[in-house]
Amino acid sequence: MERIVTQTVTGSRAVDGAGVRLVRVLGKETTESFDPFLMLDAFDSSNPEDYIKGFPWHPHRGIETVTYLIQGAIEHQDSLGNVGMILPGGCQWMTAGSGILHQEMPQASPRMLGLQLWLNLPAEGKMTAPKYRDITAEQVPVITGEGAQVRVVASAHQGLPGGASGDFVPLTLLDITLEPGAEYQWETSEDATLFAYIFEGDGRFGAQEHAIPAKHALLTGPGERFRFTAGDQGLHLVLCESEALKEPIAWGGPIVMNTKEELRRAFEELEEGTFIK
Repeated sequence: MERIVTQTVTGSRAVDGAGVRLVRVLGKETTESFDPFLMLDAFDSSNPEDYIKGFPWHPHRGIETVTYLIQGAIEHQDSLGNVGMILPGGCQWMTAGSGILHQEMPQASPRMLGLQLWLNLPAEGKMTAPKYRDITAEQVPVITGEGAQVRVVASAHQGLPGGASGDFVPLTLLDITLEPGAEYQWETSEDATLFAYIFEGDGRFGAQEHAIPAKHALLTGPGERFRFTAGDQGLHLVLCESEALKEPIAWGGPIVMNTKEELRRAFEELEEGTFIK
C-alpha cells in the first residue's frame, strides 16, 4: 500500500535560546500525530544576527536531540566534557537521559541551514545515562543513482548502513536531493511514523496532483511505500522514520517526562543542584 500525505505543517517563527530566530515546525500541538517526534526546529539564514547569540548552557532530560547541519558551523559542549563543532553534513546526536547540561553556539557563516529534531525517550529510557554521538560528514554513507543523492545520516533498517541508529527509539534520517523530475521511492514498515521536511525546491508526494513547496513538513499515513517526484527546481528534503511510543507526555521547557510528578521532581532537582546524576 502506498502512503499518502495526511497532514502538512509549516510551523511558526520563534525566538529561542539567547535570541535565535528559527521556525518551530513541530511542537506541542503535533506530538500525538508525529509521535515519537516531539519538536522540529528548522533554521535557514544568511544573516548571522539571526543566530549568533546561540543557545547558552541549558538542561535536558527525557529526550534525545538530533542536530543536523547542511551549511554553517555550530560549536557545542556539554556537562559530560564533550566539546566539538558540527560542520556541514555532520550531526550531533545527544541522549539527554537522566540529565545533561549543554550549549550550542552557531558561528557566523555565509548561510546557516539545518535542523534540530527532538526524539522522545520511552519510559524505561527516560533516566538512562546521558550519551553523546558526534557523526561527521565522512561517517555518513552516500547513495547515488537515477537523479537522486541520499545521505544516510541515521538508519534503523537492517542492511542499510547509516551514521548511527538509536539505542532506545530506532531512527532513520535521510537527507535526499533529487534532480528536477526525478522520482524516489522509500520502502517502510506499514505503521511507522514517517514524515518529511522540505528544505528547498518542491515535489509531488504519492498520488497528489499538486506540488508541496519548501519549508513544509508533511506527515504520511500508513503504508509500505512512499513515493515522491521533484519539481522543476529539484527537491531537497529530510525523511524521518521511527516507531510511535504511544505513551503519556509531560513537557516543561527542555524536559519531557511521562507524568507531572516526574516533571516537578526534575525542576526541583535543578533548583537543588542534584539534576546531574
